Amino acid sequence: MPKDTSIKSVLIIGSGPIIIGQACEFDYAGSQAALSLKDEGISVSIINSNPATIMTDKVIADHVYLLPLTCESIEQILQEQKIDAVLPTMGGQTALNLCIEASERGIWEKYGVKVVGVDVAAIEKTENREAFRQLMVDIGVGVAKSKIANSFLEGKEGAQEIGFPLVIRPSYTLGGKGAGFVHKKEDFDAALSRGLQASPTHEVLVEQAVLGWKEYELELLRDNRDNVIIICSIENFDPMGIHTGDSITVAPAMTLSDRCYQQMRNQAIKMMRAIGNFAGGCNVQFSVNPANEEIIAIEINPRVSRSSALASKATGYPIAKIAAKLAIGYNLDEIENQITKTTSAYFEPTLDYVIVKIPRWNFDKFKGANRELGLQMKSVGEVMGIGRSFIEALQKACQSLEIGRAGLGADGRQSRNLEEIMHSLEHPSWDRLFHIYDAMSLGVPMESIRKVTKIDRWFLNQIQDVVNLENELRRYSLNNIPDDFFYTLKQKGFSDTQIAYILGNVTEEDVYQRRKELGLRRVYKMVDTCAAEFAAQTPYYYSTYEGENESKVSDRKKIIVLGSGPNRIGQGIEFDYSCVHGLLAAKEAGYEAIMVNCNPETVSTDFNMADKLYFEPVFWEHVREIIDLEKPEGVIVQLGGQTALKMAEKLHAHGIKIIGTSFDNMDIAEDRGRFSDLLKDLGIPYPKYGVAESAEEALEVAHEVGYPVLVRPSYVLGGQGMSIVINDEDLEKAVVNLLKNLPGNRVLIDHFLDRAAEAESDSIHDGEDVHIIGMMEHIEPAGIHSGDSYAVLPPFDLSDNVISQMEEYTEKVARALNVRGLLNIQFAIKDDKVYVIEANPRASRTVPFIAKAYDVPYINIAAKVMLGVNKIKDFTIQRKLKGYAIKEPVFSFDKFPEVNKELGPEMKSTGEAIRFIPNLMDPYFRHLYKEKSMYLSK
Repeated sequence: MPKDTSIKSVLIIGSGPIIIGQACEFDYAGSQAALSLKDEGISVSIINSNPATIMTDKVIADHVYLLPLTCESIEQILQEQKIDAVLPTMGGQTALNLCIEASERGIWEKYGVKVVGVDVAAIEKTENREAFRQLMVDIGVGVAKSKIANSFLEGKEGAQEIGFPLVIRPSYTLGGKGAGFVHKKEDFDAALSRGLQASPTHEVLVEQAVLGWKEYELELLRDNRDNVIIICSIENFDPMGIHTGDSITVAPAMTLSDRCYQQMRNQAIKMMRAIGNFAGGCNVQFSVNPANEEIIAIEINPRVSRSSALASKATGYPIAKIAAKLAIGYNLDEIENQITKTTSAYFEPTLDYVIVKIPRWNFDKFKGANRELGLQMKSVGEVMGIGRSFIEALQKACQSLEIGRAGLGADGRQSRNLEEIMHSLEHPSWDRLFHIYDAMSLGVPMESIRKVTKIDRWFLNQIQDVVNLENELRRYSLNNIPDDFFYTLKQKGFSDTQIAYILGNVTEEDVYQRRKELGLRRVYKMVDTCAAEFAAQTPYYYSTYEGENESKVSDRKKIIVLGSGPNRIGQGIEFDYSCVHGLLAAKEAGYEAIMVNCNPETVSTDFNMADKLYFEPVFWEHVREIIDLEKPEGVIVQLGGQTALKMAEKLHAHGIKIIGTSFDNMDIAEDRGRFSDLLKDLGIPYPKYGVAESAEEALEVAHEVGYPVLVRPSYVLGGQGMSIVINDEDLEKAVVNLLKNLPGNRVLIDHFLDRAAEAESDSIHDGEDVHIIGMMEHIEPAGIHSGDSYAVLPPFDLSDNVISQMEEYTEKVARALNVRGLLNIQFAIKDDKVYVIEANPRASRTVPFIAKAYDVPYINIAAKVMLGVNKIKDFTIQRKLKGYAIKEPVFSFDKFPEVNKELGPEMKSTGEAIRFIPNLMDPYFRHLYKEKSMYLSK
């Protein structure tokens, strides 16, 4: 059936601000779907309250509504736009729940809007635990023994019938909220209460716990003719008991027998057909008993999920894009294969490489948090490695994590504490993978590790192979490593840093030069979805060590944009938004735009966003070899947050041109000491400060500048390690902790301006003119990280004198740092005097917010200024904001109920929303201001 011609306009519901369990994978899906529908001549409207995402940008949709995700907002849009259909499957649980609520209120029916991409009844069947269990029984698909409970008494009865261990799963929640294992009777009452409270319908499933079973996922697409294809099989490295969002996952499945896989396929297809009559994407999760390959269904999600983004990047098959076309009536055989351009979308991808996803956590932000992983998701982001083997992909994923690891091991970060290691194996946390390696390197028998972790022996054998290779390497020196063994090491993903560490007395550079002499260079293979069975047109590459290089270098002028790596607190989706605009600006300026990034959730790693995509770690060795191959005019580091900025020194040292602000000027801003010296020279007020390299020096500085003091390390993002202290004892503890966790760093001691107001400016400098794009005043005073503060645009309570000082200092700093592109400055204001706290000559969290509030493409303008193709005066800038815009931080403290929720100089928010108010008499603002003022006057 061709597309439904009655659908001329579609509303896509977004997922709102980033929270743990619902990250930017839904913005990727929504952006893909919007572009896919626009290709069909359909008018696309988007509702989403998240200003930091490209999904809410004019380049994605025809109409963007930055409104709260409520039925009232939906009705406002339907009154303003003639909407024919709503697509709720791209915005995660938030979008599905809103779609159901609007359906129950009769809103879709009232405005003649049809729900596409999913059947509302299907959502009910999959989200209601008892309805799902009964449906599986009816169609002959195995499920764990379970009982539904709507009350405490029913839950107790269910536990008695099934027996321990149990798992409690609340209905209608995302990210495993409220779910948990109960191993013994004494813990059951508290766990049941938590589950009932977490469910919006006060309903839980009390279920047999299949701990230690293997876990798998299948990604499916189905069209109107009931054709179903399996896009990807995904195997969890971790067994049942850890939320799939917190599990290391591998595609394709590595340890699945063909017989079991075929059974799983058949059951998944049967499940998808049974839940309702709809066309679109679906994610199905299964558990398999390793003893006899018995299969049980865990759940089915009739929407795109975190795994859909992973499967899309793993296969190159754009699931959300195709699902959007299926939703408007197309069938799979009527849609062009985006990769080959000659075959149809009615095919199942074939992988001749391996994908490994590793989650990224931020437990360091939540002191005292329970770090043990379980049914409730706790990770804040993820990375993906692509290699020709599992171990190569695993090592590349480890290098991508931004936690200072050079691979799986052999980098000086190993633990030698056997007791700590064995405890970690039994109680999994973020570092269990590394502790498996540590245990093996200490000689712990593999069978002991398998019994404790329940991880399949095949995976453990792969890690043992890494340990064996290291032991063999220790027999050699750099100049006598046999060529074939050196080649094997690189094929197994060993970085030059690891090899240098194992050999001792040589550097990463020495290993690189030796490799170069031997002709051991990376080649790049195409992600083509069809194992080279058909010619592919997709410029999407990963590196490995083999014969043929499939990445053909053009003779065009090139710009490389370095991405921001995994999402984490302090470095979120706003940097990916910036990178996408950097790519678009480079293309518009006539350059070949090349992206390097390793985050599968993002729009920047969509294969058709850049002219060429290298899905590689943003890790020096990988970046360097891409630059060696492509020979770009320069590299943009200003848009990818701290990940990309950390590359600037290496790029500068190797004579590689940095597009925009120079390395030395960025370094002045990053080095708190150098920056304060600059402010002194410029006559700009700043808090008194000193630099210390020991606790003794810190005490001397604190006595000189006066308590209270702000203690912080140089070169950090998101306020990592910052604290405010008021006496010698607290200062000593803070400094010792900092130097222990960030060895080699210097500690900055600033006098803290107590009860000062805080404000920010963002600007663009082109070498001649400084254009201030926005000034924001924080509702909270100084002392709370700017990312955790409510910020109001334009300022609501600053005098003309203060604003003119901010303007003057912004211009002075921009010129003194010779900024080319973006500059964010943070100010403290006390007694009508403005102090500069810090300056960041890069994209910041606030620029997308300002761009959306004023409806001006500021990142695009800044990127063109950085590239030197435009001056600020070339643009006609018209701001459209009426009233005020408020940036609202969003937190995920519900995941860590045991932590201190008090805000301070270290950032804890996971995302943000935007709210527009007409004036300062708005009840929302008055309530917010009163609440924040009271909170901070304590």
